[in-house]
Amino acid sequence: MTYHHADVQLSPRQRQVIELVAQGLKNHEIASELGITQHVVRNYISKIYVIIGVSNRVELALWYEARTHGLGK
Repeated sequence: MTYHHADVQLSPRQRQVIELVAQGLKNHEIASELGITQHVVRNYISKIYVIIGVSNRVELALWYEARTHGLGK
């Protein structure tokens, strides 16, 4: 997956979480997929919101789609 926003620094795990959120998975499904707890997933998502400046899953999914399809800055 390629992001087109040079100002955003995300870890590989954060990118995995974003991709799974964008696919519509719930926290417990993401936790199961990645072999981590739901609490850890919530922490990742909260930190991701701050890093990229969104406030909910829909905005996060739209951010992801824009960047993976070359629509973002």
